[in-house]
Amino acid sequence: MTYQHIRVETQGDVLILTLDRPDRLNAAPPEMFDDLRAALADLGGARAVLIAGAGRAFCSGADVAGGALGSDAPGEATYAALTAHYNPTIAAIADLGVPVVSAVRGPAAGIGCSLALAADFCVASETAYFLQAFVNIGLVPDGGASWMLPRLIGRARAAEMMMLGERVPAARALDWGMIHRVVADEALDAEALALATRLAAGPTVALGLMRRALGRALETDYATTLLAEAEAQRSARGSADSMEGGLAFLQKRKPRFTGA
Repeated sequence: MTYQHIRVETQGDVLILTLDRPDRLNAAPPEMFDDLRAALADLGGARAVLIAGAGRAFCSGADVAGGALGSDAPGEATYAALTAHYNPTIAAIADLGVPVVSAVRGPAAGIGCSLALAADFCVASETAYFLQAFVNIGLVPDGGASWMLPRLIGRARAAEMMMLGERVPAARALDWGMIHRVVADEALDAEALALATRLAAGPTVALGLMRRALGRALETDYATTLLAEAEAQRSARGSADSMEGGLAFLQKRKPRFTGA
């Protein structure tokens, strides 16, 4: 399949999706998120996904300057773009049955910040920063930021990001617990791919169940989570990878997971 705004490649069992508008710092028109969603719907056997940005930015936000959201009724146009394009893609990432890694260099702003943080693991370079600048133009955070940020960094820091609209450098984001790791700029691509490759070699069924359980646990009570864990464990226990993991443990060797 041909995509207009992203590059798609596979390395081993990792599907790599690269936002490909480097001349605009990967500012995202609605169609870019449609491309991402279409690519995620066709994993083709991939067992992990890596989302990155071409050039010196991850994503500078929705492409408002490019006219993608222009309209005589801007509020309605923005609502339509979010509900029909951006939000379904963020939801598709949440529902994915394989782990997701994001590799952030330069700005991850606005919807780009939401996209980066929708991954299970966000690896950032030392030049990366995260930004919710909506307040500076009289708008509000979107793409799930109002849900993600308080859960990742607490209400006070989320309020700081959202209401002051200041950059959060990669080092501070790591200190806050917002991201997984900070690496040298020149090491970002290799480090993020290595992490995605490690995840792709894991027990895919169990990892998919884990990422979904983590999302549900943020919204449910303790008793409901206990039951959900038991149900997930039942599913995981019936997988071929679970059998292989048990045999490898007994035989004192490294398991060879196949994703089944």
